[in-house]
Parts: sequence; structure tokens; C-alpha cells
Amino acid sequence: MLRVILTALTVTRAGDGLPIKSPTEVGMSSSRLSAIERVIERGIKAGGYPGASVVVGRKGAAVFEKGFGKLSWSESSTAVDAQRTIYDVASLTKVVGTTTAIMILFDEKKIGLDDPVVNYIPTFGGGDKDKVTIRQLLTHTSGLPAGRDIWRIAQTPLEARALVLSTPLEGRPGAQYIYSDLGADVLGLIVEVVAGEPLDKFLTRRVFEPLGMNETMFRPADSLRSRIAPTEVTPPRGYPLRGEVHDENAYALGGVAGHAGLFSTAADLSVFAQMMLNGGEYNGVQIISKPTVELFTSRAFGHRALGWDTAEGDYGSGRFLGPTAYGHTGFTGTSMWIDPEREMFVILLTNRVHAARALRPAKVISDVRADLSDAAVLSVLDGPKLASGSRRFRADREVGWNPPPPRASRRRHGSSRHHTIASATSRSRASSAHKSSSAKKATARKSTKKRR
Repeated sequence: MLRVILTALTVTRAGDGLPIKSPTEVGMSSSRLSAIERVIERGIKAGGYPGASVVVGRKGAAVFEKGFGKLSWSESSTAVDAQRTIYDVASLTKVVGTTTAIMILFDEKKIGLDDPVVNYIPTFGGGDKDKVTIRQLLTHTSGLPAGRDIWRIAQTPLEARALVLSTPLEGRPGAQYIYSDLGADVLGLIVEVVAGEPLDKFLTRRVFEPLGMNETMFRPADSLRSRIAPTEVTPPRGYPLRGEVHDENAYALGGVAGHAGLFSTAADLSVFAQMMLNGGEYNGVQIISKPTVELFTSRAFGHRALGWDTAEGDYGSGRFLGPTAYGHTGFTGTSMWIDPEREMFVILLTNRVHAARALRPAKVISDVRADLSDAAVLSVLDGPKLASGSRRFRADREVGWNPPPPRASRRRHGSSRHHTIASATSRSRASSAHKSSSAKKATARKSTKKRR
């Protein structure tokens, strides 16, 4: 269902996404926005993902909202609906969930950014770990490794938590950037210690319910299964996943983790994005203070903000988002980018990990994410002008999406790689022998000439 409204009517809804406005009402071009359909559909046709949910919002309203394709590749599968289809948002959990909880506690002066983690969780300490701060966890500069196969070791969520906290550092705190799921998990545990309740309950009570985000949750109920996009078909768990977190470590932690585990709809996330654009407030409810929003979304270490990432033309943010834009991506094929300069956000949810048919689904989703942001920015008519930039999209070229297989050897016998290598070796030896023979003949001729 597409919602690019062409009337001047504004409709306000509760718990069902943002109000609706036509593109012209918010200074955007409906014809340029239509490029989004081509980009998303090319990704489906190329086999990158079976379906997608997109919302583009500007100046407090949704101007483009549409579900594309289906929940799975099955012909009988349900069509994607941007308001109803629920996706595993993967690492968007880090910002929509964990970072938001930290922001609230920071606002309430219950934590300090430069407080050592060991002050809150004594079992985390020892050696250089005593020096790790909350700020360093947020900027991925704590020295913790990117990950650890906790799911292979832990038998219970309690054991999994202990393994997270006992993980040794890979580097000196504050010295280098290592994008770490484990750091986000530690942040989630800090929230639980300080708030005195589980991370999922805290977020539901303080963020999702006040914002009317009724389709956003950890560990969704079985009754919602028909509306949830499936993910992995053959995971280590041994059965297809649908409504169960895709990330193995998050599953080992009980389905609620600082780095993954959140499920949501594009419509729900549009409300969250607008709350951030509003300086932490939506529909009369202040979730976070404006100074805290500004602090956490400003660059703090390289391209990283506090918890959030910033738009640098990489990581699916496209080429044209403003210098203050921030956002995040998720492994399952999700992304959210927020551009304060243009008062705009772009949300994409897919399940690209569900039996992708493309040879390189990671390349497909990376290009589509970037194209979506670019198409949205290029649709803005009354915002900051772009100095330059082509309106051709990566999806139109599909470079590297489904590369042709390497040419087979022309030898009649032995098409295997072993034979190919052997053939190459033989040709190399023959070439060397020929060169050697030619060299000897040339030397002989030179010698004959000299003797003459």
C-alpha cells in the first residue's frame, strides 16, 4: 500500500505511524520520490530480498510509505505492509533501544558518560577493563572485540551474560575503533542495573508505550507470527526462524540484548525518527531532552557519534545527506537515516537474510540503502541545494549484484579448478621452455655472427 498523498488533507493517527501529508506540502517532489519504487523493486527482482518496507518523512509527516513484495519468496506469502509487517531490525536495536535507554538515564543524571563501567558492574573489571567508560562503549572504542561466539558455549542466558562481561579486551581503551556487539550488550546490562528492571520492560515503559509504538517489542508473541517477516532458513538452531531473533548471541542471551533482538514496523520507527528530529519530543511527550539528543548524535570519535553512526557516504547512507545526519544499519537488511538539516528521515526494512537469491545480497542491500537516501534527498525542493551529483542510481547499474561465473577452461578434458591450475602451470612451463629455447637460438645466432 503506497501512501504518497496528493491532497492537502492532513490526517493524524494514534499508534499507527505519523500524520500523512502530500510531498508538495513539505517541499518535496512526488515524481522524484517515485524513483524509490524503481530502486526497491530492482532489489527484489535481483533476488536481494523478497520484500521491503519503506517510509520517508519530512517536517513531521510521512510523505512516502509503502510495502514492496512479500514476506517470503513463496507465491502464497503475504504482501508487505509498511504499517503491519514486523521485521527483525537487528542492530537498529543498538540505537532505537539501548542508546535511547542510556540517553534517558543520562538525562536523569543516573549515569555519567565518563563513568567507568566497573562502577556499575564490578564483575566487568580487571586490568585495563577498570578504565573502560560508558562513553567508550558508545563510540566502540572500549577495546572489546567485535564479537564472540557466546552461543556455542552458553547453556543459559545467565551464562551468556557472564561470558559477555568476562570477555577480555582486544585493545587499549580509547585507543582504536572496533565496532563491537559486546559493547552494546554491556550497555544493555548497565541499563538493567541502573533502572532496576530488564531492558525490554524499561524500553516498553519509557519509550515505546508513550510514543504509541505498539508494534515494537522484543520476543514477539506467537499470535503475531503471520505478520513477521522470516529470516534465516537454515540457522545453527536447526529450524527456520520467524519471530525469533536472527542473531545467535542475542538468542543465547534470551532474546533481549543490547545489540539485537528488537522487532518493529516501518510505521512505528517513523514515529521514533520524528521524535528524534523534534529534539526528543513527540505528540506532547518528552522522551529525551533536546541537548541530550544533540550530544548523542554529534560526532564523537571519527564517524561515530554516541551510539549512533553518522552519514559519510558509506554504510548505506548515500551521497547527499547533510553534515549533521545520523543513523544506523542492521545486518538483516534494515536502516534508518535522520537528516536534521532537511527535517527528514528515511527508513528501510527488509529480510535480506531470508534465502536471498542474489549471488551477493550484501552488495544489493548496500546499494539499495544508499539509493533510497539519495532519492529522498534529491526529492527535496526547498532544502539545502546540492552542489552537484548524478541522479543515476546504483540499482540501475546493479554492479556486482549477480556477477557472471568465471569463464570455464577451454580445454576439452578436466574442467575442475585442479585441472585449470595444472593447465596454467603446463602453459607457464611451456612458455618458459619456449622463451629459453628462443633465447638459446638468439645467443647461438649472435655467436655465429661474431665468429663470422
